[in-house]
Amino acid sequence: MKHISILGSTGSVGTQALEVVAANPGLYRISALTAQTNAKLLIEQALRFKPGTVVICDEAKYAEVKSALSGLTIKVLAGEDALCEAAGIAEADLVLTALMGSVGLRPTIAAIMAGKDIALANKETLVVAGDLITSLAKEHGVRIIPVDSEHSAIFQCLAGEENNPIEKIYLTASGGPFRGKDRAFLAGVGRAAALKHPNWNMGPKITIDSASLMNKGLEVIEAKWLFGLDADQIDVVVHPQSIIHSIVQFNDGSMKAQMGLPDMKLPIHYALAYPNRILSNFKRFSFMDYPELTFAQADREAFRNLDLAFKALRMGGNMPCIINAANEVVVNAFLNEKMGFLQMSDVIQQCMEELEFIAEASLNNYLETDRHTRIFAGELVTKQVYLNQNIKY
Repeated sequence: MKHISILGSTGSVGTQALEVVAANPGLYRISALTAQTNAKLLIEQALRFKPGTVVICDEAKYAEVKSALSGLTIKVLAGEDALCEAAGIAEADLVLTALMGSVGLRPTIAAIMAGKDIALANKETLVVAGDLITSLAKEHGVRIIPVDSEHSAIFQCLAGEENNPIEKIYLTASGGPFRGKDRAFLAGVGRAAALKHPNWNMGPKITIDSASLMNKGLEVIEAKWLFGLDADQIDVVVHPQSIIHSIVQFNDGSMKAQMGLPDMKLPIHYALAYPNRILSNFKRFSFMDYPELTFAQADREAFRNLDLAFKALRMGGNMPCIINAANEVVVNAFLNEKMGFLQMSDVIQQCMEELEFIAEASLNNYLETDRHTRIFAGELVTKQVYLNQNIKY
């Protein structure tokens, strides 16, 4: 019986993880569940899985959750600090970090400090502070098991290859809903079109990131830290079918790929059971259903976010933290129809150019960078709103 804490249990990855747990009742026990604001779903999950601890980050909803679970022996906590407490619960063997955005940084650190293995679905943690996280994991003997489909694929391809140097990895991208489109087309796309991902069912933020290729850019930075790579060892190829999830090329020229249908439950299933593989009832891939698998070069001119992410990776320091925070601000603005699709990249680039660069950053530097970037990006969004309304300021 493996005891698991799920940070972000009401999101897309969290809910699918609980589906995997429910399908394997003899293998897993839930230690903690946390949610940002979705008290209703958190209560439903807690009543079903009976965790020892529940956290609702929105303190205004604490009374609602506490009252609903009052008849059970469940510890109910509220606030951001409570996430760190839930991450370090003694009985947990594995912490699935499925939080969205940089809010996952501190809880992930708390889990590592408590010696918990990490199933990482919160790529922003490594984007913001990859050097710090990987150093702490090594110091505390903690395994980081990637849950993103692309990084899970690389992780699986490397099984048994510990002594064999990686020459290059290829992260595959579906291309999102705007694959093959140019900047003239992208200038006119709106929220509804960007949320129509062709292959994956994800939350709104990550779906917009996929449409802009920022999600792939963040994955490039994450891959550097997960697998100890340089920027020149990472490439992105567009693979519309999303069957080959990523590829490793070794120094003898041989390549290994991990394949499967585009279903996030498969990498979640693998991460929870690791190092074992356990039987699943997931739909099996058939070559006859996919007679052609195609590939194309990613267009880093039309989709500038990917290029900005590579630039941030090469610069290092707090630059990836800057693009991550700026991106979270502009995606929120785009989802609220306050700015255009291409304007997101403009704001991110301006943040990269104008905010302070710190080559060797501490945790406090990362936290301050994140805060300052959000303020500055928010100001740029406000100015952009005025410009869009043809108001001079």
